[in-house]
Amino acid sequence: MAWSQDEERMLLQIERYLVDEDPRLAARLESFNERVQRREGGRRRRRAKIPAEGPRRATVVIMISWLLIVVLIAMLLLLVLRHEAAAALPL
Repeated sequence: MAWSQDEERMLLQIERYLVDEDPRLAARLESFNERVQRREGGRRRRRAKIPAEGPRRATVVIMISWLLIVVLIAMLLLLVLRHEAAAALPL
């Protein structure tokens, strides 16, 4: 959706006021905008090069994490049960 001429004029006035009032903040905002634009452009290029086949890397990492958690819980449960069984044996 395009801005109207009045809206563009008001935005330019705000931008000029900001640059005059706090140039450091204006520079930080400009730097932030440039980084966001570069990152979005990089994502678009990467998506265009690599076809979306199979699970994403984040999904694989989450699945492996859950698997490790389940294995650790099972091992702890086995250790507790063995310890209780060993403690019940008469020496």
